Amino acid sequence: MLIFAFLAFFLLPSPTVAAPVGVCYGHLANNLPPPTDVINLLQSNGISNVRIFNPDPSTLQSFSGSGIKLMIGVPNEILPYLATGNPTLSLQWLQSNIFSHIPPNQIRYIAVGNEILLQEPYYTPYVVPAMLNLYQALQTLNLADFIKLSSPQAASVLSVSYPPSSGTFDPYIKSAMLPLLQFLHDSKSPFMVNIYPYLSYTRNSMYISLDYTLFRSQNAVPDGASMYSNLFDASIDAFVYAMEKEGFVDIPVVVTETGWPTSGGVAASIENAVAYNGNVARRAASGVGTPKRPGGEGVEVYLFDLFDENGKGGEEYEKHFGIFGVDGFKLYDISFN
Repeated sequence: MLIFAFLAFFLLPSPTVAAPVGVCYGHLANNLPPPTDVINLLQSNGISNVRIFNPDPSTLQSFSGSGIKLMIGVPNEILPYLATGNPTLSLQWLQSNIFSHIPPNQIRYIAVGNEILLQEPYYTPYVVPAMLNLYQALQTLNLADFIKLSSPQAASVLSVSYPPSSGTFDPYIKSAMLPLLQFLHDSKSPFMVNIYPYLSYTRNSMYISLDYTLFRSQNAVPDGASMYSNLFDASIDAFVYAMEKEGFVDIPVVVTETGWPTSGGVAASIENAVAYNGNVARRAASGVGTPKRPGGEGVEVYLFDLFDENGKGGEEYEKHFGIFGVDGFKLYDISFN
């Protein structure tokens, strides 16, 4: 009887682990509430993980002592300075621009640049050298095991993304991607990617259904032994397969931006934003993995955006990703835990 009980214990499925659900806090607007009001809004809605895109001193100081964990962005234009051969400069930069404004125990990640590979080729040679210098600085401060470094990339770094098992990095950036993956592997840091199924749908609506994009499809799409019922999972697994093709099988994926606009474009509506963001958040919080990595742990995500940003250029929909109005009220119902 004891043998059967022992076997039954080990045959039980692994318990699921909720992944953090954070939100991006963009500042490209002229009507945003003061930081103290933003902190109250975040705390009252149970939002404990936030991505900010640059180390603005007043923003960091407002978060200090709040208990909210941050992903802090290093602007692209700073990378050449941090990539110099003198790691002391990176140590000084961290202390002056980040640690003098907020305690290290509130920092979860430092995001070194944003969407550089393919998008910002001038800065490409500086990404990994800057990360190595910052990593050495964190080691000096005994923080390298607690604050992880990575560099968020656009989904376009894949030259092939469908089906997911065919996921392949663009050969044009492979010489830069491989050192980045090696650093992430060696430092046990995640691969960061900004994924927008909204864009995939609007650009390929002849081939991708809205229901598949919004987690409402009744028909799963096969890819070998895996079955995909939504584009979000397929997009993440395309990166997992691409990393495996380069010999890296253990690097986790963190989705550093994803969201759905409420107006300003095709299929941009509150109803669709509720469906997409709500499902993404629920999947993370419930510990649902992906078909390629079902495991027992969800995919960590940062929803874009806390507020609409009326200062954004480009298409009109880019200004309407906000989950909250500037008055602090939710534009639609969503849970972050």
